[in-house]
Amino acid sequence: MAEDFLSPIDMLLDENNTDNIKLYNEDNQEVEFEQIALVPIEEKTYAILKPVKQMDGIADDEALVFVIDEIDDEDCLVIVDEDPIIDKVFEEYYKMLKEEGVEVEEDAE
Repeated sequence: MAEDFLSPIDMLLDENNTDNIKLYNEDNQEVEFEQIALVPIEEKTYAILKPVKQMDGIADDEALVFVIDEIDDEDCLVIVDEDPIIDKVFEEYYKMLKEEGVEVEEDAE
């Protein structure tokens, strides 16, 4: 059975897909991420992704926040580097977890 190609964004938006997401960094090297969550805030959708392998400057227990943004009429994943937005995404994520009955560690907030 041949697999249909899904873009990383299609994979993220498919609620039945749990496969890792492969993106390319600025050096055109493939980087694999575990899907943690999609977090809708206002008019935007954010993705929390955790690197599968150690990345420079990222601790083992850290994840990165990306926003699905439109660039040149094409949806793209863009890394978020603004702390207030990252904080807001994680606050909303922890709120979503609590609503699902998942216990969240106090220091995670």
